[in-house]
Amino acid sequence: MTAEAKPDFVQDLMTLPRVLYAKLSPDRRWVAYEWLNAHENCDVFVVPTDGSAAPVALTHTPEYTGLLYWTPDSRAVIVNEDHDGDEAVALYRVDIEKPLEMQRLTEDRPPFYLRGGQLLKDGKTLLYSANYDFDKGEALEPTWVYLHDLESGARRVIARPTKPAWVHPEANKAGTHVLYPRADRHAAGRQFHLIDLETGQDMELLNFGDKLKTYARWLDDTTVAFVADTETHTRVGVYDLTKRHTTWLIDDPARAIEDFRITPDGQLVVEEIQDAVRKPFLLNVASGVESLFPDLPGGLRPLGVALNGQWVGIYGAANRPPDLVRFRIEESDETTLFTLTRMWERTRVTPDQLRAARSITWAAPDGLQIQGWLYKATPNPKRAILYIHGGPTSHSENAYNVQIQYFVSQGFNVLDVNYRGSTGFGVPYREKIKDDGWGGREQEDIAAAAQKLIELGLAEPGRVGVTGTSYGGYSSWCQITRQPRDVIAAAVPICGMTDLIVDHDTTRPDLRPYSVEMMGGAPDEIPDKYVERSPINYVQDIQGALMIVQGGQDPNVTPENMRVVVRRLTEHDIPYELEVFGDEGHGIVRPANRVRLYKKMTEFFSRTLDG
Repeated sequence: MTAEAKPDFVQDLMTLPRVLYAKLSPDRRWVAYEWLNAHENCDVFVVPTDGSAAPVALTHTPEYTGLLYWTPDSRAVIVNEDHDGDEAVALYRVDIEKPLEMQRLTEDRPPFYLRGGQLLKDGKTLLYSANYDFDKGEALEPTWVYLHDLESGARRVIARPTKPAWVHPEANKAGTHVLYPRADRHAAGRQFHLIDLETGQDMELLNFGDKLKTYARWLDDTTVAFVADTETHTRVGVYDLTKRHTTWLIDDPARAIEDFRITPDGQLVVEEIQDAVRKPFLLNVASGVESLFPDLPGGLRPLGVALNGQWVGIYGAANRPPDLVRFRIEESDETTLFTLTRMWERTRVTPDQLRAARSITWAAPDGLQIQGWLYKATPNPKRAILYIHGGPTSHSENAYNVQIQYFVSQGFNVLDVNYRGSTGFGVPYREKIKDDGWGGREQEDIAAAAQKLIELGLAEPGRVGVTGTSYGGYSSWCQITRQPRDVIAAAVPICGMTDLIVDHDTTRPDLRPYSVEMMGGAPDEIPDKYVERSPINYVQDIQGALMIVQGGQDPNVTPENMRVVVRRLTEHDIPYELEVFGDEGHGIVRPANRVRLYKKMTEFFSRTLDG
């Protein structure tokens, strides 16, 4: 344990709220946002963009409440809420002049999964998707797109994809057309369709390859902005509906374009990622001119321009939780950022108590360079924890992570690994995980990270642990079942897959194509590969210590993954510890539960890495 370590520091960290997601209102006077740690779960708050008032809680419930959309008149927001993380959400309207009054719009505890929730211009029609046939009262594998008349209660199907996919529809401001994605052609692909609400016509609008992904949003009522993958890179384009013409704005294999957003006043913000560092810029659609945003340590996500001409965005770094800030585009110093949330007034933590991250690289066994974020404890405890992000199609940034901060405060060096398959390093790096499928060489990248820590003198053999959630949990299982104790001595998989066939068959329908994409086929097509890559079949080889963590209501990596592996561990007399959180879903979210979990994990790693 470090000199400054305090076991109860995790309680202090839970007083430090962090912004998870935010949207600027159409009139640009307000920002609504999800705030974690401000209450006993995640709630939605609102704050004026001019900073004239403190944030106001729009919701306050024991459940996770997520922000979806502003209403077109900027008077209310649409939010969703599930129960204990089961992801079976209901939609609510909350007026900013009537905070805490949640007007329910859809069924509570529905027998289906719902995506979206946009209120159209008429103020009475709700747009969303659901894997449900309301006429027959039956759940579906694919997800259909619906218009829901809030006055009559009538629902009308406007699109019927044939295969399951993550479908989040979006209407233009005029309420005349709807964009939505399909994955009917191939599990790895994503094409965008356009629905004309007047004629009912549903046409494929953007398709650049059956196995390639496209993501699109409305730039204005007749123009669609999008990013489209090629085999080597991601392009940025716009499609003019009136001219039926595509204009490519960026088409450069040397650039790693990751995401984009449209501001309320119709500007295009593009996110380029360079070695896991976010580099946003403003792209002028007419001229092609790029204007860089401030190059700050950590990550900046611009949301749009407030009425006073200043930008509003989310900014954070490893030692600064993500916060809503106002700034000028020409500024380049984080000290000039103006906080809208007054976050530091709500916490016992001070900035100097949080540890900064440092980027390091190492070579995988096949020579591929892997990057990660290193957090060093002082003095050097010569013991370490590998933190493995989920996804796997995501990446770790120089960003605040309460779990990592607590581990470092308790005397562990931590390395946050961006293994092959991570985003943030271009399309070829992201797609490398598909060369083998899940459980392939990306697991060697992680094991090499443990060896790197030992090489740097930040850990001794037998004093490296591993943890992560979702795919990070699966990777933790892979590490503890494959590596000797002198490489990986302890593992805490959280909501991780154990049997890939069980996981495929029990997960929610719109997530199954992801397994098929990553593995190169479904279990009935390549059963041997699913068996080979399932950690459950190697638990007899475990040499290190094991603690299993599971959310009892998880619909993503379901508790059946836990049940089957516990039986197998028992059959082989392999010791394990088990922590099940009955009021959690995919990941442990409630602050009180995280306090309990992080203390238990710290005690577990201290005992097993120091024994």
